Amino acid sequence: MAWNEPGGGNRDPWGNNQGGPGNQGGPPDLDEIVRKLQERVGGLFGGKGPSGGGGGFGGGDLSLTLLGVLGAGLLVAWLLTGIYIVEPAERGVVLRFGAYVKTTASGPHWRMPWPIGRVEIVNVDEISSFSHKAAMLTRDENIVDVELTVQSRIQDAANYLFQDQAPMKTLRDATETVVRKTIGGAQLDFILTEGRGAVADMIQQGVQSLMDEYKTGLIVTSVNMQPAKPPEQVKDAFDDAIKAREDKERLENKAEAYANEILPQARGEAARAVADAKAYRDRVIASAEGETSRFSAIRAQYENAPEVTRERLYLETIESVLTGSNMVLIDVPQGNSLMYLPLDQLMRKQPATIPLRTPMLDASGSKQESSRSTPSPMRDVSRERSSR
Repeated sequence: MAWNEPGGGNRDPWGNNQGGPGNQGGPPDLDEIVRKLQERVGGLFGGKGPSGGGGGFGGGDLSLTLLGVLGAGLLVAWLLTGIYIVEPAERGVVLRFGAYVKTTASGPHWRMPWPIGRVEIVNVDEISSFSHKAAMLTRDENIVDVELTVQSRIQDAANYLFQDQAPMKTLRDATETVVRKTIGGAQLDFILTEGRGAVADMIQQGVQSLMDEYKTGLIVTSVNMQPAKPPEQVKDAFDDAIKAREDKERLENKAEAYANEILPQARGEAARAVADAKAYRDRVIASAEGETSRFSAIRAQYENAPEVTRERLYLETIESVLTGSNMVLIDVPQGNSLMYLPLDQLMRKQPATIPLRTPMLDASGSKQESSRSTPSPMRDVSRERSSR
């Protein structure tokens, strides 16, 4: 009879009693332990344990599988809550356990889900503005009413959230401080007239310097300053002073325009006079050099033939003198005493030229006849003189 058959006393081959109340010191029943464990786990999920001895591990395995799937789904859903999207005009400030981690730009991003991490979305393109108006004392101890508008936006989202508790209040206080310092260091006339733009620039630079020093994360985009106004008691006097200053500027601009118009003309006339003088100088020098060359040539001819050269010079001189004169010479020894001369016709006509033969010397020293032009009223003076 086998040791585990009925009636065998439930004794194993080693002599130990199994499953009875008298089981002392034997190994535990593994099937019993597993069955009890399955019943307890099934009871936790509202199920029933296996019945009979043939239940095995089927029900427990299904419960564990469902538990794992449910846990994985919850984990995935929790991780997906860390996805966030930043718009183009925004910046995302990522925090982990409340501490700053990084700043993200536009687009989809992921961070550790809550409660480990979170993100603060900040709009960095939104323009914020406020007005400031006050009566202030200038350097020359005058009171002036100043009104300006300050526009700003967020430049550094992390500094804006964590470095300053109230950045906009800090901006207002800094604006008031810088305005009082700037107005207090300027003259009233400068503030009321041409210095308005310069004062606005100085205020913007001063406020931005304080914002950078306090790390507020703000940038001052513009400071628009309205025209400053003097006190009402002296407003008329200041208006007259401003009008006189405007008249002064208008006259100065007019004088400058006239100077810009007349100076180039004077420079042009001076340059033209200098050019004419240079041209006259060059012409005189050239004429003198020509006369010198002519005299040198005549002198050389005179040395070769003095008589002929003198005769020629005489004829040329008479020709040059009588050519431009309105004179009629009549030399007719045996002519009629009564002679009709149409002087008006002669005066209107150009004097005709007749060939005049003058002796010239060639290179060998022999005389040659040279053709010249002389007025028709003039006769051959050389022949007349020789005949006499």
